[in-house]
Amino acid sequence: MFLEANGLRFCADVKGTGPNMLFIGGTGWDLRIEPNPLGSILAEHFRVALFDQRGMGRSDKPAGPYSMAGYARDAIGILDALGWDRAHVVGYSFGGMVAQEVALLAPDRVDRLVLAATSPGGRGGASFAVETLLPLPPFERARRGLEVADLRFTAAFQADNPERSRDMVERRMRSQTRFIDEPGARQGLEAQLAARARHDTADRLHRITAPTLILAGADDGQASKDGQAYMLETIPDALFHSLEGSHNFIFESAACYEAIVAFCEGSGLPDSARQSGKRASTFD
Repeated sequence: MFLEANGLRFCADVKGTGPNMLFIGGTGWDLRIEPNPLGSILAEHFRVALFDQRGMGRSDKPAGPYSMAGYARDAIGILDALGWDRAHVVGYSFGGMVAQEVALLAPDRVDRLVLAATSPGGRGGASFAVETLLPLPPFERARRGLEVADLRFTAAFQADNPERSRDMVERRMRSQTRFIDEPGARQGLEAQLAARARHDTADRLHRITAPTLILAGADDGQASKDGQAYMLETIPDALFHSLEGSHNFIFESAACYEAIVAFCEGSGLPDSARQSGKRASTFD
């Protein structure tokens, strides 16, 4: 489906029944690339909406610059277009940065907030500057990005597993370049990454009123652990849960979606979930 929001046309899809959930995807996310959250257990518990953000997929690709506040207004506009007064808001990676802005701009629209594999930016700690990888040749960009996203993908692992490593890099490269030659796609990605580089909610996180779950991958080298610790300390009603896996932990097992379901349904979290107020050393 296509929705009009914030003066733009967005490609979106909604699946499932139950309480509303807006899922905001990461850098370069495109509804045509699967798997995605619409095929997960989330749709068995919630009515889940996922959309191509401005500059991405089949949504409009206006000329930049883009801003994080603009992305948040897009997401709020999607809620309006769907006729949803409120929703659980789940943001993954770049989407988690947008979700922070949504919770700050429209606190009355957010039931529960999930921030997965993301960072606050600024003095709170930024995620790895993935925009620095964009000028690299596609294979090298994918290989370096995989090293950042998955701390297990070391030089030693690559030397010991050359065929498997090459396959992993090539799959990532194909995903990153699949639609890049479509009109406006590269410019949209560049504008998105430029907005991401300016992301900074560090001095405003204390204003978030929604109960918040911070999810992290144990082997994620992209989302700053210092940043996640800062979010845990700063957001008034926050929990932290570490999961096995890389920056892409949401695709690596069902555990991420199970934690989101449990949190948003209020049925509790695993014992490893930590309440806010703990010192940052709990991330060691």
